Amino acid sequence: MECSSTTTTTTTICAASQNQSLSPSSSPSLSPRAGSPKNGPPSPPPVILSPCAACKILRRRCAEKCVLAPYFPPTEPLKFTIAHKVFGASNIIKMLQELPEDQRADAVNSMVYEANSRIRDPVYGCAGAICQLQKQISELQAELAKAQAEMLNLQCQNDNLKSLICMGMAAQGDREIMSEQHLSCDNTSLFLDDANIYAAWEPLWT
Repeated sequence: MECSSTTTTTTTICAASQNQSLSPSSSPSLSPRAGSPKNGPPSPPPVILSPCAACKILRRRCAEKCVLAPYFPPTEPLKFTIAHKVFGASNIIKMLQELPEDQRADAVNSMVYEANSRIRDPVYGCAGAICQLQKQISELQAELAKAQAEMLNLQCQNDNLKSLICMGMAAQGDREIMSEQHLSCDNTSLFLDDANIYAAWEPLWT
């Protein structure tokens, strides 16, 4: 009897110790840490970069250092569509890679202009526009030369008119001078006649 009671007591102590070890309050591994934050700060949303117009039209991933991105922004898809239709994407990339960065923008603008001209005039393209502009320049130069000749003619006519006016004024002045001289001569002759008359009557007075 004594042995059985000792065995029962030992079993009860072992079970109690097991329950105590499994309880969350006594387990150090399950107890919350003091001072640990409950919820961390929200992470910022990922930045989604819009692909450039070229990569979007070509349906490919736009790399970070895409050579086409600075010159074909996503807001101008028509720009790349026109250039791609005439030159092709591979040729555009090749030409841009062969040029220094400070000349690439001008090259893209030239390619877009050439592509627009080629679409408007498939036969002559940009050369047709250049020929038309040269024709307009020639016509304007001819009109300018004609206007300059007319101005020179008018200037000559104006100079001739001034010369005639000056000659007329000089002739009128000469006539006035001659008339004044004629009047002075007449007055002198009258004075001489009076002197002769006085000389003729002088003996009578004496």
